[in-house]
Amino acid sequence: MTPLWALLAFNCLQLGSGVDLQPQLASVSLATNNPTLTTVALAKPVCVFDSAGPLPGAYEVFLYALVDSGHAWNASIQDANGVPLDTSFRQAEGGKRGPYKASAFAPEPCGDVPGLEAFGDPSRASDLLSTYLLRVGDDSACLSDPNFQGLCNPPLSGATEYRFKYVLVNMSSGLVEDQTPWSDPFRTSQLTPYSTIDTWPGRRSGGMIVITSILGSLPFFLLVAFAGAIILSVMDMGSFAGEATHDSQITQEATPTSLGTADLPYPSANRGPPLDRPEVYVSKLPD
Repeated sequence: MTPLWALLAFNCLQLGSGVDLQPQLASVSLATNNPTLTTVALAKPVCVFDSAGPLPGAYEVFLYALVDSGHAWNASIQDANGVPLDTSFRQAEGGKRGPYKASAFAPEPCGDVPGLEAFGDPSRASDLLSTYLLRVGDDSACLSDPNFQGLCNPPLSGATEYRFKYVLVNMSSGLVEDQTPWSDPFRTSQLTPYSTIDTWPGRRSGGMIVITSILGSLPFFLLVAFAGAIILSVMDMGSFAGEATHDSQITQEATPTSLGTADLPYPSANRGPPLDRPEVYVSKLPD
């Protein structure tokens, strides 16, 4: 039984021929904030090319991307012989010069699409997203990696409108079997200038919000500086006390003990010969 409910629930493309169906944005149930600044999440063409009866390995679906312009809706993705273009992102200057091949994957047979019970199993979330969703611009390293091998799907440009097309390719003949029309233009997001930040409440400008954020974090740094000053002060006091004790001990050891006068080696004074003094006789007067 074809799980038509799943296609409707996830905003996927409807059943039928791919000729009349455009690629659509993925459902918000699968991808929120879509498109982003550098990516666009698209719904995969589940059951869209089923009428061609693809067999596993016999067909592939190519996704082409193109920067929107006045004639983008009429851009061809194949040459005069029906061979699909193999133009890379770099060769097409990111889609500005023409379509480039952004992705390629095997079509999911319509009968193998997961049923209702699969959506209640969290362990299968990754497989379900891979079945229903394709993110354009999801490879951020392929352009800068000189050893990269494979199909490069680099980030898209911000504030730019893109169109997309799914193409069914017969891998045996290498020719295009079926294709969708170009999608409506989908515009990637753009950076919001700080001056346009929502100022409610308080009617503050973007600059005031930045200043307020800086001032709000300032007390934290002051507290850290204060705590550091206290720790350094305590360490300095401990160091000073240790040095004072050490100096006191050195002073006590260096002070000589008091010597008694008896221990002092006083040299004897050189004395000359005794002075001759006249003897004074006192005669006793007679009574």
